[in-house]
Amino acid sequence: MLRDAISAFQRWQYRGSRPGWSARLSNRVAAILAEAGVLPSSAAALEVRGRKTGRIISFPVVIADYQGERYLVAMLGQQTNWVRNLRADHRAVLLQRKRRESVSLIEDLTDDRPAILRRYLELAPGARPFFPIDRTAPLSDFAAIVDDYPVFRIT
Repeated sequence: MLRDAISAFQRWQYRGSRPGWSARLSNRVAAILAEAGVLPSSAAALEVRGRKTGRIISFPVVIADYQGERYLVAMLGQQTNWVRNLRADHRAVLLQRKRRESVSLIEDLTDDRPAILRRYLELAPGARPFFPIDRTAPLSDFAAIVDDYPVFRIT
């Protein structure tokens, strides 16, 4: 019951697939904590340049490791602003454990995406309410939704 209430609150924070004021506030705090190294090692902050404004935008992300590579997943799907920004300019800065790393984020369209999505949900409990399937679902279930959630390989 508590888990359902928390999930409903998280979905409310991102109603309309955009972060509301409470999500922006919690994202800012989480980005600072990830950069400082207070959160688990899979947590980081990502800085991308806005495609229209040119301003630097910073927000928390969870890095999913899979077969020796690192990936980011857009939990809100294809229309997420940072996804559109990355498609316009693949460059970003990853802030993690007091380190800044200039990276390129290349959209991954391989057959590994179902397994990457599942790994992401294992590591990102805050993203689970935004996925229509459970993290323990078979890969075939993930294959059915893979086109709805962009995956980017960190290089």
